[in-house]
Amino acid sequence: MAVSYVTEEGYNKMTEELRQLEAVDRPAISKQIAEARDKGDLSENAEYDAAKEAQGLLEMKISLLKEKIANARLIDESKLNTDVVQILNKVEIKNTKTGQRMTYMLVSEQEASLKEGKLAINTPIAKALLGKKVGDVVEVTVPAGQILFEILNISI
Repeated sequence: MAVSYVTEEGYNKMTEELRQLEAVDRPAISKQIAEARDKGDLSENAEYDAAKEAQGLLEMKISLLKEKIANARLIDESKLNTDVVQILNKVEIKNTKTGQRMTYMLVSEQEASLKEGKLAINTPIAKALLGKKVGDVVEVTVPAGQILFEILNISI
C-alpha cells in the first residue's frame, strides 16, 4: 500500500475507528461465536457460521486499517500556501460553459466526502487542479466528456 497524506483530524479518525474495532467490536463477535458454539452441533449452526464470517470480515477491516495508519503521513498544515493548488487547499472553480461555481477542499482518499465538499486528491478534477494558479483554466475529462474549469480562488 502506498503512502497517503492525511490531516491530523483524518489520522485521529482512523485511530479512533481502530480502537473501536479492537476494543468493542472484536469482543462482541467473540461473544457471539461462544454463544453459538454453546448451542451444540456446529456443522448445522447458521449462527456460528455467520459469527465466524463476521469475525473474518472484522479482522480483515482491522488489518487494512492498521496498514493505512502505518502508511499515513501527517501533513504539516503550517507549511501550506495558496500560490498553487495543493492538498488541503480550498479551491473555488467555475465551469466555463455553465458558469456554475463550486468550492472543494482537496483531501486524501480516506477523508473524501462530497457532502462536506471534500474531494479526493486522486479524482480527475483534483488531479487537473494540482499545481495550477488562480486564473488558470484546466480541462478535465469526465464520463460526460471534457469540461473546462477556471480557478477563481485558492484558500486554506
